[in-house]
Amino acid sequence: MGIEDDEIGKLNKKVLSTLLMDRTTRKNILWGTSDYEDLGTEYSAGNQMKINLITGWNSKSIRPRVFKAQDQKEGRTRERAEVFTPSWVCNAQNNLVDEQWFGKADVFNRTDGNRWITTNGAIAFPEEKTKSWEQYIDAKRLEITCGEAPYLVSRYDSVSGEPIPVKDRIGLLDRKLRVINENTNDKEEWMFWARRAIESIYGYEFQGDNLLLARVNIFNTYIEYYKDRFEEEPDAKTLNQIALVISWNLWQMDGFNYAIPYCEVKEGPYQTTIFDFWPEETDDYFDYSGLIDPKGQELCKIHDWRSKKTLLFKDLVAGGDKK
Repeated sequence: MGIEDDEIGKLNKKVLSTLLMDRTTRKNILWGTSDYEDLGTEYSAGNQMKINLITGWNSKSIRPRVFKAQDQKEGRTRERAEVFTPSWVCNAQNNLVDEQWFGKADVFNRTDGNRWITTNGAIAFPEEKTKSWEQYIDAKRLEITCGEAPYLVSRYDSVSGEPIPVKDRIGLLDRKLRVINENTNDKEEWMFWARRAIESIYGYEFQGDNLLLARVNIFNTYIEYYKDRFEEEPDAKTLNQIALVISWNLWQMDGFNYAIPYCEVKEGPYQTTIFDFWPEETDDYFDYSGLIDPKGQELCKIHDWRSKKTLLFKDLVAGGDKK
């Protein structure tokens, strides 16, 4: 298992349609970059990404950074400060997060220069009642300006493109899935907690191609762990549900104003409606009219799966004013 340069084109169209969805606007995510404009006007930065533009003959139009030309990488670094962190750095920083949670170092692995050595045996949890394996799964994690989400999942080294075996992966979701493997007894229990693990990880990104790659990486991570555990593919219904969660939890946002890209943010009231709650799981349940500011403001919305509420991300930021 490893990175390929046409993974997006191999997804079925129902899943891909879900992974392209912007839950704030109920439209597709935007390109958010001028890198593809030479392919036609539909590829301009402010236009929506559509299935026909990235499948078929265009199935390799969006490629992970490791496959991009050097001048394109340098241009994205200049324009958007895009720098992809090597997996060993992601691992070292994720280890610090877990060191704080567990109260000890080297829980999942120990670093060895630019590599790491995975710990053997099941992960031992502290004796405190607030530090169970279930609470570790539910602990929320956010990767800001996530790019292809190397801190959340580590299917491949984000610089070299080398595949990383499932047993040695170091992303925040990877760690949760390892714990689930070690503490669940059957498929039903595994699927329940694996979904909760995905519900607990979040990320935002400005550039649409990166965001789609991040969503696909998390989607394929679920499949790869499932296959590694059960030696079979997940069914279509399960995959559609996982794609729906991912489309909520990784979203497109301008981190300076907490709104969708290229949106002119205007001050205006935000009124909670009955549609801010999620009583049943379906793609077309929401009437989004109550979630859009009457003055045209498009502040980004995310879903809290435990409380079953839809929230403005701005309201969750420390010091953010509720409007």
